[in-house]
Amino acid sequence: MPTHYTLAANLSMLYPEHAFIDRFAAAAADGFAAVEYLFPYAFEPADLAAALKRHSLVQALFNAPPGGLTAADAQAAWDAGDRGTASIPGREAECLAGVALGLRYAAALGNTRLHVMAGLLPPGAAPDALARHRATYVANLRAACALAAPQGITILIEPINTRDMPGYFLNRQRQAHDIVAEVGANNLAVQLDLYHCQIMEGDLIRTIERDLPTGRVGHVQIAGVPDRHEPDGGEVHYPTVLAALDRVAANCGWRGFVGCEYRPARGAVPGGTTAGLGWRAALA
Repeated sequence: MPTHYTLAANLSMLYPEHAFIDRFAAAAADGFAAVEYLFPYAFEPADLAAALKRHSLVQALFNAPPGGLTAADAQAAWDAGDRGTASIPGREAECLAGVALGLRYAAALGNTRLHVMAGLLPPGAAPDALARHRATYVANLRAACALAAPQGITILIEPINTRDMPGYFLNRQRQAHDIVAEVGANNLAVQLDLYHCQIMEGDLIRTIERDLPTGRVGHVQIAGVPDRHEPDGGEVHYPTVLAALDRVAANCGWRGFVGCEYRPARGAVPGGTTAGLGWRAALA
């Protein structure tokens, strides 16, 4: 089994047959030591913290709100199509209010990674508009990192493929690493989702070998490609890719989480997620 990363169950996608708060128990019963999810804001921080403690789970990651100013706004913003505000001119106050809310949840949950979503570009954005979005993104990320630093929390940014999320501002690994370098904050890193990376760029092992030793990869996620089901089929041979991740991590001293952010092929049938976990046995 791997020694330099810990698998985290993504509770927004796994165990869909259970109510969300019951997915913590299901993940622990299946041997997961950590969990992640998109958004915690439909629940009180104390209730989530109690679920983590009850099942001896570590909170690996969640997202800042995709929009809105309060916890009650977060789901409505997502349902309305918001995919973050960090790169959107004119919504700077909303972005930083969301970061502040995420940090309050992170403090309660013992979480040290917060993904701040970039947001969507307007259709057909001209080059001058792209430049304004980039400048807004850099400024908001600097401010977010300054807010997060006293809590020892790392802000993450994630390139997302253009098929699943058309118009998203950030799509490629080099683009993300260039943003991290420009922001210049020690607590800003890239969320390397190998599913998105395979769709946009491929060459996953070389990407791991290039980027992991930089110290600018803060989290990794996996899913089968192209269908986003279990990572045991499709065009990526994850035993090989994750063996490379473990090897590179051992050489450069990286330790972190690999989030299992996939949709179980069996859907929401009772035990469907558990029945699909055979892929873990193939990991080196």
